[in-house]
Amino acid sequence: MQLEQSLSPQPTPPNERGYEYDLVIVGGGIIGLTLASALKDSGLSVLLIEATFVSAAVAKGQAYAVHMLSSLIYQGIGVWDKMLPQIAKYCRVHLSDADSPHVVEFATDDLGTAELGYVAEHQALLQPLQEFVQNCPNVTYLCPAEVVNTQYQKDIVAIEIKIGDQLRTVKSKLLIAADGARSPIRQAAGIKTLGWKYWQSCIVAFVKPEKPHNNTAYERFWSSGPFAILPLPGNRCRIVWTAPHEEAKALCALDDEQFLRELTRRYGDQMGKLELLGDRFVFQVQLMQSDRYVLPRLALIGDAAHNCHPVGGQGLNLGIRDAAALAQVIQAAHQAGKDIGDIQILKGYERWRKLENLTILGFTDLLDRMFSNNFLPVVVVRRLGLWLLQRVPVLKVFMLKLMIGLKGRTPELAKR
Repeated sequence: MQLEQSLSPQPTPPNERGYEYDLVIVGGGIIGLTLASALKDSGLSVLLIEATFVSAAVAKGQAYAVHMLSSLIYQGIGVWDKMLPQIAKYCRVHLSDADSPHVVEFATDDLGTAELGYVAEHQALLQPLQEFVQNCPNVTYLCPAEVVNTQYQKDIVAIEIKIGDQLRTVKSKLLIAADGARSPIRQAAGIKTLGWKYWQSCIVAFVKPEKPHNNTAYERFWSSGPFAILPLPGNRCRIVWTAPHEEAKALCALDDEQFLRELTRRYGDQMGKLELLGDRFVFQVQLMQSDRYVLPRLALIGDAAHNCHPVGGQGLNLGIRDAAALAQVIQAAHQAGKDIGDIQILKGYERWRKLENLTILGFTDLLDRMFSNNFLPVVVVRRLGLWLLQRVPVLKVFMLKLMIGLKGRTPELAKR
């Protein structure tokens, strides 16, 4: 798909309304595109700015668990049918603790659904969203372009954009930061963050097992960190292997044969011989929560607002919910004739999402700390917890719904 390097269609001149766009989204990744797509029929004029044609996530072949609520949001937007042929569903989840013989199995019968969730490569989500936004008459997609300065004023925010060698300033009622964990927009606004980097890093890789994966996802906890296997189309799997930094670096430095040998020790032999596909990558794990999600004329979504441990595949899904929630809040304000950049309007979004995100951040942190150690009393407690989880249906269903996003407030998009 060719992305245009223009600002057409021409917005209303600023001398008529004082601004050119109702809102500007900085960051044309999955979360920024989700927000723009969710606003297709809102009556709001949107400028979406992205700095690069190919993101690091695309270059590394990143993949994600896509939770049930996220799929419902994309169905509500109208883009899910374009995504579905390129992604895999999972119908079972096997949860276990290291070498313990006890396995908690979540299945579709627990919820009465056809599947529990999906797994998608980055491009399988990104490309349909890009194509969808290109067909939204109210959205202008500007790429490559970079925000170099922002000035927040009483009624507008002025955004200076670098397009090639040229600078242009546009004015908007609201600026949305969807520009990642190191968000320049968040930093320039002086919004502080709380959190820490973990003692762990994640190794991610694609493998092709000899036997069918049977649409089953695995999460096995080891004292060094969680180890996940996610099914993908073409009988491929995505490995997310958490280990202390030095161990992760050493594992990634092994040749393919040695790496596969170590991988099989963790993976098990239930799928036969493994074939490594492509390169391996390592990234450090961190937890981060912004102390606020909004300021007058500014809102943060996705990784710009929060990061969590990858256990349970929560990160991307939290950002998708952010986008759906913010779209709902500002669209309702617009329909009521209110100023979408007003801090009281934006605080409605913050109240909705900040506590829910913090709950998931705390949940993933607790899981990692509970299972990433060999302290005997903790081992006893967590194995008792898994035993109860398998034998108490109410507890099992509650945990499953929490894992796949069916707890908390549901955006209207997901109810369509």
